[in-house]
Amino acid sequence: MVKAPSKRKFFASPGGAPFFQKRSAFLAPAAFGVLGLLIWQGAVWWLQVPQYVLPGPIAIVTAYMGDYAVLNAALLSTLTVTAAALVVSATLGVVLALAMAASSLARAAIQPWAVILQVTPVVAIAPLIILWVNQPFLALVVCATIVAFFPVLSNTAAGLAATPADLLDLFKLNGASRWQTLFLLRLPAALPYFLAGLRISGTLALVGAVVAEFVAGSGGFASGLAYRILEAGYRLEIPRMFAALVLLALAGIAIYGALGLFAHLMLRRRET
Repeated sequence: MVKAPSKRKFFASPGGAPFFQKRSAFLAPAAFGVLGLLIWQGAVWWLQVPQYVLPGPIAIVTAYMGDYAVLNAALLSTLTVTAAALVVSATLGVVLALAMAASSLARAAIQPWAVILQVTPVVAIAPLIILWVNQPFLALVVCATIVAFFPVLSNTAAGLAATPADLLDLFKLNGASRWQTLFLLRLPAALPYFLAGLRISGTLALVGAVVAEFVAGSGGFASGLAYRILEAGYRLEIPRMFAALVLLALAGIAIYGALGLFAHLMLRRRET
């Protein structure tokens, strides 16, 4: 006699996990966000909060639709600085990590200065960088790079130091040189660490770009979203300010997700 499939098996996905269990990771945040927006809009209506104090989601969307060309151009400017800073940070972090792995003297020379740059608030040194670097875009990239490069450096250095000892012994037994061991064994083994650091650096590059734009915007030669936030604040265009903040938040989420997907594809390709 054939048994009818149970409800548990009926709602199970091909991998064996319940059907709704996998999708809850996507549905729960979306539902929570929609609920929060509804409560926000309802509270603004119910309490009759002025828009210059706290605009509702509808006012923010309306402000964006009324000025989307300027805000999108400002977002593109900020993302350009972020992308350039991320590329420089990744390159600089890997090069310095390789130097630290190849020489203990280089490690002793580089590591303290890297830590000093990391713990120094970029908002404190951004005016000096903007003053010293006469080119606005380059100054913004330098500021964002200072914020973003340390996670790549520290994670890649940790990955290079975490190479399995048995593989190191195997390379030694086969007569591999120090540079062959570094580039053929230790660097590929550090790839997951590098990708994790790159994912962190992507969001930090955006933060660094925004901070630098805030400082540069007070001088009137920035064109990114941070400058538009300052401009909207001076004019008390609070819905427009919130629209720019929402664009920054969405950009950060997109960068983090894109770098996570890139890391997944790279690691899957390496496994195959």
